[in-house]
Amino acid sequence: MSIDRAQVRNVARLARLALSPQEEELYAAQLGKVLEYIERLNQVDLTSIEPLSFAGDASETTLRNDDPQVGLRREDALRAAPKADGQAFIVPRILE
Repeated sequence: MSIDRAQVRNVARLARLALSPQEEELYAAQLGKVLEYIERLNQVDLTSIEPLSFAGDASETTLRNDDPQVGLRREDALRAAPKADGQAFIVPRILE
């Protein structure tokens, strides 16, 4: 699939990017190659492939154990706050 400079210019405008004519030409070529590759991937026959919920070995987990640990003390957390009353953070009211 081919991308022309006008399409690149339109996307750049939507993203509020200022591109030089050289950049428009470069990005048009690069995006065209990306879309060609996607087209090639779309042509791969996957009918005999079973979908996976995730990539990797389902028998192994890389997650750590959820072991309780000592947390931050209230005094230490409140000491770093711009405003506090000794029990909680004081924040600006946002609702009437």
